[in-house]
Formats: sequence, C-alpha cells, structure tokens
Amino acid sequence: MASRYGTGELYGFDFSTLPAERIRELLQTSHKNVVCPFKRVQPGKPAPKCNKKGGVCSLRQFVMDESGRVEAKGEPVTTCPNRFLEGNLVAQWVGETLLGTPKPEVISQLPFLMGAIQAEEEADQDAVGKIDEVLVNAEGGMFRWCALEFQAVYFSGLSMENDFKVMREWPGPGAPFPAVQRRPDFRSSGPKRLMPQLQIKVPTISRWGKKMAVVIDQAFWDSLSEMREVKDLSNCEIVWFVVSFTPSKDGRFALQRHETHFTTLDNAVEGLTGGTPMSLDRFEQQIRARLPHP
Repeated sequence: MASRYGTGELYGFDFSTLPAERIRELLQTSHKNVVCPFKRVQPGKPAPKCNKKGGVCSLRQFVMDESGRVEAKGEPVTTCPNRFLEGNLVAQWVGETLLGTPKPEVISQLPFLMGAIQAEEEADQDAVGKIDEVLVNAEGGMFRWCALEFQAVYFSGLSMENDFKVMREWPGPGAPFPAVQRRPDFRSSGPKRLMPQLQIKVPTISRWGKKMAVVIDQAFWDSLSEMREVKDLSNCEIVWFVVSFTPSKDGRFALQRHETHFTTLDNAVEGLTGGTPMSLDRFEQQIRARLPHP
C-alpha cells in the first residue's frame, strides 16, 4: 500500500469527488479566469479570481492499495491562506471573541513596519511589513481593534506541476494517485515563517494593549509541540483560532470553528520551535558515527 499527499481541494472543490472530465477542464483553464469561492466580494466590484497558479487550496493524503484503487484519507491541510476566508466565518468568530461584535470592519494588508529612515519621516507608503488583517469594532462610537494573521502550510517535495501533467489528461475513473512525493512542511510554516512574524509584531501590539489573533487549521495545530496556555483572555497576548473542515458534502468541504487557545508570545515560541533537545551524550554519539573511520 502506497501513501502520498496530493491535491485536497481544487478551486474549492473536493478533488477526490471530481469527475475526470471536470479535472481536465479545470487544469486546462488559467487560474486568472476562475472565481475564488472563498475571497470576500467587494460591493460594486467583480467576483475576485483565484491568485494561485494551479488552483490548489489544500493538500490531502491519498492511499493506493495493491489493486490500484485510490482513496483520499483525512481532512485537508490548508495551503492557500484565502481558504480561511470562507463565509466570513473567521472574522465573525474573532470579532465575537475579541471585539464584542460578529460584524467587525475588516481592513486588509495594513502597513505595520517601516525602515528606520521612513519611520523618522512617518512615510507609510514605504512600509516594509504588513498585518494580514485588522478587525475593528466602531459601533456606538467605540474604537476597539485586534490584529489578525493567517498561516497556511507550505509543502516540501517535488512541484505540483508533476501532478498537473497527469490531471490534464486524466481519463478516470476516480482521482489519480499523486505522481510524486511531497508532504506538508509544518516546520517551515511554523518556526521559519510564522514565529518571526509573531516575534516582530506581538510585542508592539501587546504594548498597545491589543491582541494578536492567529488562524491555523487543525492539522497545523496538531503538529505543534505542547503549548502552555493561560486561563483568561485578559492575560494572553495571542489567541489561536483553530479551524477544521466538515466532511465533504456535494463536492465541497466547509470551514468550521474548532477551538481557541490563549497563550503568551513566549509560550507560542516554545510550541512553534518544538521538541526536547537531546542529551549531550546522544548528540556526540551521532557526531562520532559520522566521522570518517580509519
């Protein structure tokens, strides 16, 4: 029995349920011509298109048995951050939890960091860092806000183009088994991408008396080392909003609220870096094992 990660969702559809002719049709269409089913539609503007070449929203594990039958296993692993925008669920959830409203105003890609010279000149147009979204409750003359970061998962392994070549000519039946090896790279997504963002932004946001909300999926959260939590919202710096997916229905998965976790920045770093350092003796045994032997 073989197991590999391949396309979980293609342009928002459960890939494992797509007919062969639909797979071929979607792979022969430019992503720039396909509407993203998750991005927010702005009043008076056309429906936003997919901005990810190939249209893969998530990965999923596929298993092929000895007879060649292919079956998809488990929930999708989110690889496109736009996947978190489905139905405005996250904004409502974060708004209710941190701002006291299910309908916060959403400001996207707000500049946060500036170079030293620009900081002196207060030149916002030269900002070198942005926050994914800022949610605001301005009801009744209030001005409460929080920062929001989305973190999808990168993958390691060979390019998706290897799978796309098969998909463009796939005759069926069922879904094709992934052509090459790849896996979700939680290590790169957490310590190498998300952690520096939090270390840069959270200290300032916390000094301002505000909270940082971080959205990840259940697969990402489960990959982290145990993260110490604080009991009360007032004592945390980061609120983790963990989403999961309902079982596929009518060819689509649906985003759903899963759980929240309250942590400090230090606790978050511990969880993201993960693992317990091995003993000096064990480490030196590895060194000796790799030394050239006479």
